[in-house]
Parts: sequence; C-alpha cells; structure tokens
Amino acid sequence: MNPETALAALSASLNEEGPAVEILPGTTGNDYLLNTVPRHELDGLAEIAAVVRTSGSTGTPKRTALSIEALASSSMATAEHLGFEGQWLLALPLHYVAGLAVLTRSLYAGTRPWAMDMGPSFGAAGFNEAAAALTEAKRLVSLVPTQLQRLLTDPSGQTLATLRRFDAILLGGARAPRAVLDEAAKHSLNIHLTYGSSETSGGCVYDARALPGVQIKVLDGRIMLGGPIIASGYLGDKDLTSAHFSIDEAGVRWYATDDTGSYADGLLCVAGRVDDVIITGGVKVSASEVQHVLEALDGVSAVAVVPVPDAQWGQRIAAAFVGTADPASLAAAVRLSLGSSAVPRRMLCVDALPQLPNGKIDRMLVAAWLTEGAD
Repeated sequence: MNPETALAALSASLNEEGPAVEILPGTTGNDYLLNTVPRHELDGLAEIAAVVRTSGSTGTPKRTALSIEALASSSMATAEHLGFEGQWLLALPLHYVAGLAVLTRSLYAGTRPWAMDMGPSFGAAGFNEAAAALTEAKRLVSLVPTQLQRLLTDPSGQTLATLRRFDAILLGGARAPRAVLDEAAKHSLNIHLTYGSSETSGGCVYDARALPGVQIKVLDGRIMLGGPIIASGYLGDKDLTSAHFSIDEAGVRWYATDDTGSYADGLLCVAGRVDDVIITGGVKVSASEVQHVLEALDGVSAVAVVPVPDAQWGQRIAAAFVGTADPASLAAAVRLSLGSSAVPRRMLCVDALPQLPNGKIDRMLVAAWLTEGAD
C-alpha cells in the first residue's frame, strides 16, 4: 500500500464510510501494510478512525485508538495556531502519528500531500526533490531533529532555499540539540518546536504553548494533557488505559504522560521522563539534566545518557556522544553543574547515535553499547 491508498482509507474512516485503519510498516520505504480494525477489536470504543502503534522504545508497544473527534480537533487546532493551512510534504513514516497527522491535516485542509521517497537513508537530495514538487503557496513539513541536523550539516544553497521556502517546519519526536536550533535560527527557518505523542494525536504543544482547546496541568511533577485531541485508550489493554486516561467532572478527557515538568504563565517546560532518574549508590540523578549539560558544550553535537548495571552501585551513569570533545572536559562540566554523583562513569564517542525508525534515539542499543564496554 502506498501513501495515496492510505490517504483514501483514512478519508473513508474519518467520514464514517470505512473501518478504522491501522498503518503498519512494509518492506520498502513508501510501501505500507493496511490493517482494517474490526469493531469487535475496538473494546467498545465509538467512532475510532485510526490506530497507531507506539515504537516500544521503552517498553511493550501499545495500540493507541484515535477517534474522529481527536484527529479532527488536532488538525483544526494546528491550523488555528499557525494561522494558515497549506500543502504538506510527507517526510516521516505513515505508521507513526506524525506521519498520520500529515494525512489528516491535508484531508481537512483540502490539499494534496506530497510524499518523499522513504528510502534507506534520509538526505538532502531526496528532500529537495520532493519539496520541489509542492505547488501550493503555503507549505509545511514535520521533521525530527536528526533529519534537520542532516539537512543543516554543510548545507548547499539549494537545501537552505528549500528549507526557507517552508512556512512552517514542525520539529518534534525528540528533544532538539541546541546546536541544531542555533543553526536553524542562523538561517531564519520557520521552526516550531512541538510536544505530543500518539496519545495526543501528535503535537499538541507548540513552542511551549498549548494549541487551542488543549489543556495542561502538572500533578506531582507529571505532565497531564487534556482536551478533545486525547486518544480513547489502548486497544486490548484496559488496565493501561485506566492508568493513563481519565475524564474529569467537567467532561474533559485527560492523558497522564510519562514526562515530568512544570507549567506556569502559559508555558510548558518538559524536564524529562518519569523513568529517567538513575539511582546510583543511593543517589538520584536525572539523566535529562546530565544530557542538557553535555549538549550545551562545544564539541558535542548529540548525546544520550543512560543507566548501565553495576555490581557495586546498582546502576551507574553512562553517556554516548557525537563530537570532538574530550571526555575529561565533559566530566568536569557535569561535575561543576550537577556535582560529582552526576558525572558519567563511562563515556563513548561514536560517529552517530543509533535511531529507531521514527527518528528517536534507540536508548536500549546505546545502553547495550555502554554495558558491553563497561569495565
């Protein structure tokens, strides 16, 4: 199944003329498998238009059920926040919510998305070629930070012109390194940092502010997102649905994320994941805080901080990084900012951090590398 077929199937589902659709990866880049979801598999949930499977990077994959209302609300809120609709370049896999959202937004905008070739490797040549096929005045694209980083590494004049032509570049899926954001700002790109997940129909917080209709609150440090964009639950897992989804007395549907942060004056600050705390020798250390310190240093273009098992301390902090920095200088910077307990006891310089198909860092593989290389 190609993107055009997926678009038609999703259109039928959103118009209640066809079954719920679940898009699965195929054998090649732009080839997908279409799984129609029978009603008896929907756990009694009404008006489900699409089912999205999570990557399973930190646990068992989940099947997130998205209603017609959730997808429609997400699309309309995005257009309202940006102030326009337009033609989308599809540069992300369709079986992830960010790719699915491109189709949904295109359907509600009445524009035709253009899919770039999802070959084995994302690069500037294919991106430029696909973007050149866009015909509408207003143009949009969703990227993950790794894609933008590749495009901005020794970019050609053509690549910069292509990027500047987009009226909005939505950047999400993972935390963008400061070096990438600085480079984007230097070239005056129309970047919007997005935060969201499959459970929120994609990005629902842009540039730290909630999209129209989206509500935010923080309970015991955990970020809660609410509104019509929230998924109906997880198929086949009622216990997990009950643990993450709820409806308050006002009828607002809420999703309890796995992220910690703060919310004040209308701005959301995401600190890290609930499970990113590394306990080493009885001391709790935030992997996100260590990562933030390392990313800000010269000679570091990307970094992942993970726990590795240790017979004496239970866990110890380890880090894999891309760049030319001296590990000793990295350790000194962490020690100065966060104290000696936060210093990674194992550092590995790599050519590139491993990634999952959705562009997120494969932390399980990073941990395996660092565990294998541990003393």
